[in-house]
Amino acid sequence: MKYYLIVGEASGDLHASNLMKALQAKDSKAEFRFFGGDLMATAGGSLVKHYKDMAYMGFIPVLLHLRTIFRNMDLCKKDIVQWNPDVLILVDYPGFNLKIAEYIKAHTNIPIFYYISPKIWAWKEYRIKNIKRDVDELFSILPFEVDFFKKYNYPIHYVGNPCVDAVHCFKQGYAESFEEFTLRNGLDKKPIIALLAGSRKQEIKDNLQRMIQASRNYTEYQFVIAGAPGISPEFYQAYMGDDTKIIFGRTYSLLSHATAALVTSGTATLETALFRVPQVVCYYTAAGKLVSFLRRHILKVKYISLVNLIAGREVVAELVADGMTAENVKQQLEAILPGQMTREQMLQNYDALIKILGQEGASERAAGKIVELLSQKYNRSLQ
Repeated sequence: MKYYLIVGEASGDLHASNLMKALQAKDSKAEFRFFGGDLMATAGGSLVKHYKDMAYMGFIPVLLHLRTIFRNMDLCKKDIVQWNPDVLILVDYPGFNLKIAEYIKAHTNIPIFYYISPKIWAWKEYRIKNIKRDVDELFSILPFEVDFFKKYNYPIHYVGNPCVDAVHCFKQGYAESFEEFTLRNGLDKKPIIALLAGSRKQEIKDNLQRMIQASRNYTEYQFVIAGAPGISPEFYQAYMGDDTKIIFGRTYSLLSHATAALVTSGTATLETALFRVPQVVCYYTAAGKLVSFLRRHILKVKYISLVNLIAGREVVAELVADGMTAENVKQQLEAILPGQMTREQMLQNYDALIKILGQEGASERAAGKIVELLSQKYNRSLQ
C-alpha cells in the first residue's frame, strides 16, 4: 500500500520513521512519500519537503513566513492528490496538518489517520469539531487522551508511547562508559548536567541563555548542550557560555551519562524521565506576565510537561513564562542534585510514570492497527 506521512519537527521525524519501519514489517510492498526529515528518508521512500523548512514558531515568525507556509501547504495538497495514497498519516503538527486534513477530506476519498494526536486538551479545544469531521482514525500515545476524546463521543486508539520504544531500543544497543563518552566528545571528567533547550531557534534563543546564567558557579559540574537537528553550531554560539560544551546527534547518549538536566518542555521531558535523569522544566516566553495570565485562565490543564500530565501530578518542577528566571532555575536545580531528597522522590515518581506508560511496542501496535483498519474497514488490499 501507499502511505503519505506529514511531520513538522524532529520528534515527529523520529516517531514517524519508527512507524514506517513497523509498517514495512507488516506490509512488504509498502511505499512511502512524505513531508519529514532525515530519519524518515533513511527508512525509505521519497522526501518531498524537509521539516526544517517548515518549522516556524511564535506569532511574529509565522507572520513573517506566511507566504512560505501557504506555498508549502499548496505543494502538500497537490502532491497528495497527485500521488493518491491508500492513506494519509498525519503526525502531530496540528496547525499545518489539520488544514491539510480539511482539504483532503473535502476533495478526495483518501482515508485520513492521525498518529500522535493534537494536544487539544491543553488549548484550542474547539479543534475537536475539525478532527471529528476530517480525521477518520486517531492513534493516541498518551493514556489520558482516551477519556478526553470519549467525552466528545470520538473513539480513539491508544497504542502506547513511542518514546518508550525509542529509549528501550537505544539502551539495548548502547554500552559506552562515562569515560569513553567524555573522551569521544571532548568533554571533561566532571559530572554532566545536560541542557535540552528545544528544537526550534526561537525556543533556543529564549531558554538557553537563562539556562547558562543559572549554571554559573557550578564548578564541580560541566554543562553540555544537546544540539538540535537542523540548527547550526554557529547559532548556538551567541547564547553559550565560555565553559559550555555542545554535542550534536547524541542526545540519548548524553542523557545516559547526565546527573541532572534542564529541559525545555516537549517530548524531551518524557525522554529525560525515561532515562531516569532528574530535571527542571524550563520554558521562557516573551511577555511573560501576559503568558502566565493566559496560562491560568485559558489553558485547560494544570501542567505543560508530559511528565506531569501523564502522572496527573507535579513530578518535575515547571518554570514557565515569567517564572523562568536564572535564579529560579538555580534554586530548582540545587534540589535535584545528588544527596537531595527531591531527587530521590523524583526518581521514585519516574518509576511509577514508566509503569503507567506500559511496555514498548507502540510503533508495532500502531502499524498493526493501521494495516488492519485499512484492510478490513477501508477496503485497501495488501498487494
